Amino acid sequence: MPHSNSNVRFDLEHFFELLPDLMCIAGFDGYFKKINPAVSKTLGYTEAELLSKPICNFIYHEDQPMTARHRDLLLENIPLLNFENRYVAKSGEIVWLVWTSMPVQNQQLVFAVAKNITYRKKLEEYHRIAQIIGSHASEKEPDTVGNYKNLSAADQSWLDDLEKLIRKYTGKADVNIKTLSYDMAISERQLYRRIKTITGITPNKYIRIIRLQLAHEAIKTGKYRTVSEISHAAGFGTPAYFNKLFKEVYNLNVGELL
Repeated sequence: MPHSNSNVRFDLEHFFELLPDLMCIAGFDGYFKKINPAVSKTLGYTEAELLSKPICNFIYHEDQPMTARHRDLLLENIPLLNFENRYVAKSGEIVWLVWTSMPVQNQQLVFAVAKNITYRKKLEEYHRIAQIIGSHASEKEPDTVGNYKNLSAADQSWLDDLEKLIRKYTGKADVNIKTLSYDMAISERQLYRRIKTITGITPNKYIRIIRLQLAHEAIKTGKYRTVSEISHAAGFGTPAYFNKLFKEVYNLNVGELL
């Protein structure tokens, strides 16, 4: 017996609700008309909050002009493929999304689906920093590509746990593979291989990258007054090395930020 139209509508609605990707229907007026739960989960806003304000309100300010230009193309009935931009979650976190959007002019609507690529962007930035660290380090093993472009939820969760540990110990104790492997309940060899397989970055460089991020965050708090204080808080033993590395990575002079 053939399915009725109502069953088809139900199946599509069910699919819309369960899909892990972000799905939305937006109006030509610049407002969301319908979103699936993944949108609220990713951005941290309720459905009511997301539907009540212009979409541009949720876009990272630096990406708003670029997004507006691409939105104009949609209004001219030109589909948008693999368009990347940044949103700001309710927590303040920056969320990278890659969009495929199809306009339907006779309904004045845009049907769009997005994937959250925040972690991929994060690890691309880690690779950039790893190259700079590698130019200073005695470590000879090269970095590899890794499989971070197709990162599983399990791998993301594992890296999150690892980063929390690195942050926990930085500035309080020597952060090394032995310490981390004990807390992660795996052998040193397994830890080394898993970090390298997922990220393509050697563990020692990975640890230094997290410590540099901690330094950047510490500077923003305004609690520190000298390069030595920041260097110590981030687990770098030599302020001069830390200062030089920070400048190369972020193109910022630590002393001028304090």
